[in-house]
Amino acid sequence: MDELWALPATAIAALVRARAVSVVEVTEAALARLDAVNPALNAVVQTFADRALDDARTHDARLSAGHDLGPLAGVPITVKVNTDQAGHATTNGVALQADRIAERDAPMVANLRRAGAVVVGRTNTPGFSMRWFCRSALHGDTLNPHDAALTPGGSSGGAGAAAAAGIGALAQGTDIAGSVRYPAYACNLHGLRPSLGRVPNANASSPDRAIGPQIMAVSGPLARSIDDVALALRAMAAADACDPWHVAMPLEGPPLPRRCALALAPDGMAVAPEVSEAVLDAAKVLEAAGWVVQDVETPPMRPAVDINLALWMGDLRQGGGLVRIEAAEDRDATLIGRRLMAIAEAGPGVEAALQQRLGLVRAWQQFVADWPLVLCPVSGAPPFAAHADVGDEAAWAAVFDAQLTQIALPVLGLPGLTVATGRPGRPMGVQLIAPRWREDVLLAAGRAIAAAHPPIRPVDPFAAAGAAQGPAVQPAANQTVG
Repeated sequence: MDELWALPATAIAALVRARAVSVVEVTEAALARLDAVNPALNAVVQTFADRALDDARTHDARLSAGHDLGPLAGVPITVKVNTDQAGHATTNGVALQADRIAERDAPMVANLRRAGAVVVGRTNTPGFSMRWFCRSALHGDTLNPHDAALTPGGSSGGAGAAAAAGIGALAQGTDIAGSVRYPAYACNLHGLRPSLGRVPNANASSPDRAIGPQIMAVSGPLARSIDDVALALRAMAAADACDPWHVAMPLEGPPLPRRCALALAPDGMAVAPEVSEAVLDAAKVLEAAGWVVQDVETPPMRPAVDINLALWMGDLRQGGGLVRIEAAEDRDATLIGRRLMAIAEAGPGVEAALQQRLGLVRAWQQFVADWPLVLCPVSGAPPFAAHADVGDEAAWAAVFDAQLTQIALPVLGLPGLTVATGRPGRPMGVQLIAPRWREDVLLAAGRAIAAAHPPIRPVDPFAAAGAAQGPAVQPAANQTVG
């Protein structure tokens, strides 16, 4: 049997429920793996072994008393530092929020705990969670365990690096412009952006956000197996009245036509040959699994980019805009904030963006009613070199243009799934899109694609042949808490 820390969540939960292993044993194994690999990665920037073991002992006592722990019985997980976790700072990667201590868990964190999960650490994010890369002045730089020369993705880069390296079977991330789907892609994981309203979402430690993030930002899981993604979604989606956007919809819907629209280069975006190859290979797998796959022109995505930026940066304007970003004294965040704000200011205002959004959402909803699955790139390029976005304007433009599908989807409110198709040292993947509330369609198609590739196992940092070796990194403000 694999080491406990290397097992998928489904296997861990089954072993715990069968009393073959204790939750304490699983948690100790997860913490040992964290201690062994995190110094090389800086994926987890806050650890609390004593609390995790206390929670594990509580779970074991409940098991002994005959209680059902839930679907995630004893599964070790990580939580992103922009998400409320009781007793810990919701830093969002900036020192300005280092004293923003949450009094209670965010709804999806509470749901994961109620389902039996044990939180073993909090994962890194760039300042203000604004990049597809993962370095902050507060918490330091997170490296990709596949190859230190590659980004681990962002903004849930710590979550991606942790799950890829076996620090927890599941990682919680957030996504407003690809921040779950892109770290999954960069770290060769599966990552789900649920439908708007599927997973209850709220940070009581912070003021309510402006309308843009309210209708675009969601929380979702990253994992090494599609079954684990499905298990995490079931737990995270439990109802919570604190989120007015949440809708308690069934996780399984009626049968839909097995029709898949192939969007190899949406809106004519530039797509690298290896990305095209991955998408076309996935199309063949889906055809073999009984899907009718056809090259079809989808509704546009490019207008959704301008809408996303108008609404997202509108939130920053309400919170002080660039003045607040610059006050964080994070050079990366300041540069990217300026670049994103410049794009937003050239586009529509918030009211016009909301009006334009309606027609675009309508067009896409009508399209996916006929084509219940869309297969497209996660990014137009393979995972970027680390911190390519803070290079010159040409480098920034190349990064931004490649992320068309990452930025557009949140505007539409539709669910998206990154399915890993790479190998150790060479991350790659494809993206699936489905109608709202039909994550089950994504997961079914994702299982078929994933089954055509070897199971994903945790990678030892930089162990793949030819991978760049990263020096041991230390977080800028690591905290070890009892």
